[in-house]
Amino acid sequence: MPAQARDVFAARLPHAIAYVELLATAGVERGLIGPRERPRLWTRHVLNSAAAAAALPAERPLRIVDVGSGAGLPGIPLALACPDAEVTLLEPLARRVSFLDEAVAALHLDVEVVRGRAEEVVQPRWDVVVVRAVAPLARLLALTDKLVHAGGMLVAIKGRTAEAEISAAAAEIRRRSTGGGEILTLGDDVVGATVVRVTLDRPASRRRGSR
Repeated sequence: MPAQARDVFAARLPHAIAYVELLATAGVERGLIGPRERPRLWTRHVLNSAAAAAALPAERPLRIVDVGSGAGLPGIPLALACPDAEVTLLEPLARRVSFLDEAVAALHLDVEVVRGRAEEVVQPRWDVVVVRAVAPLARLLALTDKLVHAGGMLVAIKGRTAEAEISAAAAEIRRRSTGGGEILTLGDDVVGATVVRVTLDRPASRRRGSR
């Protein structure tokens, strides 16, 4: 376990340790995590996800939805690092939802698990959409648009593809945001993350009319 984990998770470090153990056992056994990822669970997955907390708005309580949560990344590490946030894990596949339900129960987290697709959400419920390895940025913007309230935010962990994805999604960003897309390099070489952040602050009617 990297030493930085103590600072990131503080009092919830035991929960983070238990979550890494779940990923290394049940997560691998059920095909949610590749067996070769076991040595990198802390750095590449859990701490990488938690680093995105620095990109979240300061307002609290904050309602966050992790779209395509999979094994709970980045939603569970963010819930551990931000205990005052209201986190929802949105995942369409039953076997992954089963794992998420078990993980949330085992870790005693006040986190909502919902089986479904972002496209199926009828009304915006959240302030922030967080994603990791789900879809290209342009597609994520379209999904986020219907999930968040006015002025809501997309925080996407993108790594080395961040700059290229902002360029490819430039038109979509202009339709939805007055501020454009930001690339944030968070943390350090061990626990860091490269994140794309976009605030969707253009009125919905204007977004539709500009297409």
